Amino acid sequence: MAKDMTLLWGTGSPPCWRVMIALEEKSLQGYNQKLLSFEKMEHKSQEVLDINPRGQLPTFKHGDNVLNESYAACFYLESQFKSQGTKLIPDGPAEQALMYQRMFEGLTFYEKLNVVIYYTFNWFVPEGERHESALKRNKEALVTELKLWESYLQKLGSGSYLAGPSFTLADVVVFPTVGTLFRFGLSPERYPKLGEYYNLLKERPSVKASWPPHWLENPKRLDTLKDI
Repeated sequence: MAKDMTLLWGTGSPPCWRVMIALEEKSLQGYNQKLLSFEKMEHKSQEVLDINPRGQLPTFKHGDNVLNESYAACFYLESQFKSQGTKLIPDGPAEQALMYQRMFEGLTFYEKLNVVIYYTFNWFVPEGERHESALKRNKEALVTELKLWESYLQKLGSGSYLAGPSFTLADVVVFPTVGTLFRFGLSPERYPKLGEYYNLLKERPSVKASWPPHWLENPKRLDTLKDI
């Protein structure tokens, strides 16, 4: 089955990482994959555009079925391979409701992180639109968001996943954001529950198997978010 799958991806991209974790959790190792370089603009190559006209990564294909949105690909993999690997959507209505809620809140979480990173490194922000006041506002919004996720994990208690005692799709799609936060220097002392969650999941086989290769090559954390 995995041999009918192709993933074009970029290292350090949370959307790509989501799909890779899902593939690992569903025991779909051995899929065709190609690592592309964002720096070399390979995500805008004809190879990608032929499958994904937006020129974005991930670009995922299973047979003739194309799913280029990471959430869609993760839902698809769980739906098509329900009885294989980890069950990622719980049966209980309370846990399932919380899973869906946290999944889609995860999009806001990722966006709040992105705008800070983009402004800090001047990625995709035209020179005339770079303002210190905007960076300050974006950092404040990220702090508010981080405190919200701290409170969610606090309510669930130590050793919990995002939707309760079981690892679910919520963890598949949100952990890459958390992993990126700590890669860029977020303080686990300031955000202990997120730090605990990060330490719990970073040892999970699916996460270790899909860990961004350039992070492995250079494991030193950045200090971009050390004061957040």
